[in-house]
Amino acid sequence: MPFLTVAAIYFILWWTVLFIVLPLGYRSQGEEGEVTLGTVESAPARFRGGRVIFLTTVISAAIYLAYHLASVYFGFGIGSIPDIIPSFK
Repeated sequence: MPFLTVAAIYFILWWTVLFIVLPLGYRSQGEEGEVTLGTVESAPARFRGGRVIFLTTVISAAIYLAYHLASVYFGFGIGSIPDIIPSFK
C-alpha cells in the first residue's frame, strides 16, 4: 500500500477517533463547583489535551493495525462485505 494512502486513511481515522475520545472523562466547571469568572459552567474544568491526543493516537493505531491485517494478510476488503440492498436487474 502506498505511503500516501496509509497516511490518508490514518488521518481520517485519527480525526474520527478524536471526537469519540474527547468526551471521555470530561468534567465541567459546573460539576466541579469552581466556575472561573468570564466562562460558562459547561467549560472544561481541566485542560487534558495531552491525554486526549495520546489516547486518540493509540486507539487509532490499534484500529488501523486491525484494518491493515484484515486487508493485506487476510484478504478482506470492501468487496467482501455482503450486499445489503438487493439488486433489481
